[in-house]
Amino acid sequence: METKPKYRRVLLKLSGEALAGAGEGRSGHILDDGILRAVSGEVAKCASMGVQIGIVIGAGNIWRGARQGGLSIDRVRGDHMGMLATVINSLAMQDYLIRAGADARVMSAFEIQQVCEPYAQYRAREYLEQGKVVLIPCGVGYPFFSTDTGMMLRAAELQCDILLSAKNVDGVYDSDPAVDPNAKKYEKLTYDEMLSKGLKAIDLTASAIGRENGIPALVFGLSDPANITRAVLGEPVGTIIQP
Repeated sequence: METKPKYRRVLLKLSGEALAGAGEGRSGHILDDGILRAVSGEVAKCASMGVQIGIVIGAGNIWRGARQGGLSIDRVRGDHMGMLATVINSLAMQDYLIRAGADARVMSAFEIQQVCEPYAQYRAREYLEQGKVVLIPCGVGYPFFSTDTGMMLRAAELQCDILLSAKNVDGVYDSDPAVDPNAKKYEKLTYDEMLSKGLKAIDLTASAIGRENGIPALVFGLSDPANITRAVLGEPVGTIIQP
């Protein structure tokens, strides 16, 4: 089994829903201790192998937009609420990473200096080169942009070798596997193929940034957190999307 990392620097996108574990949707249950322990352990293991890791976490376990649950909230305020929810997830992951033995910093696109430092591209690169794991909440810092756009923008800014997108689904399918038992999973795609087929694994703006900056993306399942290490080692997990 290959034990040498394939990638030197990666941007890991974690699904907020996946961090809720099996208890997702249960009242008051937004994060799962077992999932956080397992994910932070894998990230710390990769960091100990010399892999530089930036992390962007979604917030679907807390807030899914301005029309959530029948509420009617202005789109801008709703997006701000979602971005703030990513801070909660990032602080939780930081705590678990530290306990797993990794040095972790949270750098927010919003200035919230009591709890984390502001995001700055070159400072973030310095931290990565020092072996620190850098968590980057609040997307791009503006409404109307998805977490996908934020993750790909950070991957480009930080000159990452690959984007690793860990989701509840174990790859990219031609239809929803939760609905269609005959859904076909792709092993490889290009961004152009993904867009032409109408697949929505990564949104249009994020796909354009990835394609223009030559950043491949690997979409894989977080049901087994060890897939993070497998992905870093270059093992065949999920679906690879090439520029």
